[in-house]
Amino acid sequence: MGGGMGFDEMVVPATDAGWDGLRAILAAPGEAVVALDFDGTLAPIVADPSAARAHPGVVGALRGLAPVVGALVVVTGRPAGLAAEYGGFAGVPGLVVLGHYGAERWEGGVVTAPEVHPGVAGVRAALPGVLERVGAPEGTWVEDKGRSVAVHTRRTGAPEVALELLRAPVADLAAEYGLVVEPGRLVLELRPPGVDKGAALTGFLRERGARSVLYAGDDLGDVAAFAAVEKLRGQGLAGLLVCAGTVGDAPVRELADRADLVVDGPEGVVELLAALGEAVRAR
Repeated sequence: MGGGMGFDEMVVPATDAGWDGLRAILAAPGEAVVALDFDGTLAPIVADPSAARAHPGVVGALRGLAPVVGALVVVTGRPAGLAAEYGGFAGVPGLVVLGHYGAERWEGGVVTAPEVHPGVAGVRAALPGVLERVGAPEGTWVEDKGRSVAVHTRRTGAPEVALELLRAPVADLAAEYGLVVEPGRLVLELRPPGVDKGAALTGFLRERGARSVLYAGDDLGDVAAFAAVEKLRGQGLAGLLVCAGTVGDAPVRELADRADLVVDGPEGVVELLAALGEAVRAR
């Protein structure tokens, strides 16, 4: 996608199902949900997750969409309130953030959530010992998300090698405390079972009575959301699946292969959202 092109040139789904999803969104935007991942989709991937912020054009694009679509929702593994803060989403009317893969909900500045899974405390205490025992390389670090714990290898000398070294022992630790491992870009996240982006997205779509959805993501955690949309298509929902690839950092192949449309990272997502808002308002 690039500047100066018309909507019909910018948004060209590669599949029939994607075209059906796009047409449904344009025909009845008030019955459509625009659902988006945060890291890598709305915010560039950075070495320190606490430094992540939404692309400068995100809030403007979302504000343009808010009055003309049925709902806007961000579905993320981050804590809901933190994603809302880093995204500047307080400035977007009606936007909902489903954080911790749907375990938390931010809406109107208020976060609601159930009790934290007891296994998270056990993993938090045991993880440093496990990393030391298996010889985790320098640069490995642990991010405490409150409702989950993530092990990052991006800062190590050989991130992919470090990730493979830690994959099995981290999985064993998660199982010991009744958690599961969600893999991502150079990260292994230990979180409660039965919580994923697919379940979160499905519940939200049903809550809003959506007839169509655009979902955009960039990583393995978004595969569950893609699968949910594919399943719901069989039940009559129209869907457009977008993979946010990044120049110099190829999109996750599994996600790209299933996508109806691939755009260039957060900048491409912003262009897509802005173009969609303009197209809807012009009809």
